[in-house]
Amino acid sequence: MTKKEKQLRRWGFSSALLETLLNIKLLIYQSWFFYLYVIRGETISFFAMEELFLKYMPASAAWTLIIIIFSMVAIELVFPHFAKGAIIGLAAKSHTKQEVKGGLILALYNCVPIFIVHELFVLGGISTVITIGSLMIRYGPGGDFLLLPLGLLGFFWVFSSILQFFAAFAEEAIVIHKHGPFAAIGKSMKLIISHLGHIVFLLILLFVISLRIIINIVMILLVPGVVIGVGLLLAKFFSPVVSYTIGSIIGFILTIIASYFFAYLTVFRQTVWTITYLELSQLKDLDIISDDAEENV
Repeated sequence: MTKKEKQLRRWGFSSALLETLLNIKLLIYQSWFFYLYVIRGETISFFAMEELFLKYMPASAAWTLIIIIFSMVAIELVFPHFAKGAIIGLAAKSHTKQEVKGGLILALYNCVPIFIVHELFVLGGISTVITIGSLMIRYGPGGDFLLLPLGLLGFFWVFSSILQFFAAFAEEAIVIHKHGPFAAIGKSMKLIISHLGHIVFLLILLFVISLRIIINIVMILLVPGVVIGVGLLLAKFFSPVVSYTIGSIIGFILTIIASYFFAYLTVFRQTVWTITYLELSQLKDLDIISDDAEENV
């Protein structure tokens, strides 16, 4: 299905590309603050990067760049949930031998409830926890007083991750059976608890997720490294502007290539999960007790 359905790959590529770009931005942001706070020992404001733009660039250019960056971050945060509705719906149509079309409608109709489900378990994301933790370290209380909020953050991460696992079918329930966010979470928990014996699909999914996370980490470390390395190397022969422009172009090309590969993993993971949901939904709920004698009559 991953290779056969082009629409699935298009949605998967768009989602993977924007996720990769967001992760690269987060890495650059965190690395810059780490360098200033840990290595140089400087306490800086939350909007220090924006202040830097305004200091060294013309005001109009700086504000334009700031607006573009914030707009891109907003799009990169929302679009993966937008695309997920299309991927789930199109995968379900393909599996049930229906015509694979209507991705935009599926995305628009299911974006908000999928986003709500994701935000309910937002602390289950490792990048979110790292970002919040770094903010606590920079702007929170010093000394031993910092251990309590960091400990609570770790507890909520574990708790949210466990709940997120049991709500793993919530997005499929939203798209396929048109449940609301909370009804979908309840449906997902019921399915997973009732059918833990179907663990093979879960193991496959966990392996794919782990593989994607590892490759994603490598890429978000590699791309800024390539941009800086190429820029420094070419700076010996060209002006810094030309050097870093070439480095940025090479980094963007690497991002496109990585996103194309991530698209297959994204679509495969979501397709396996969608098919698993469809198959488990056809099984009889274990909490329903039927009277066989009455049925035979």
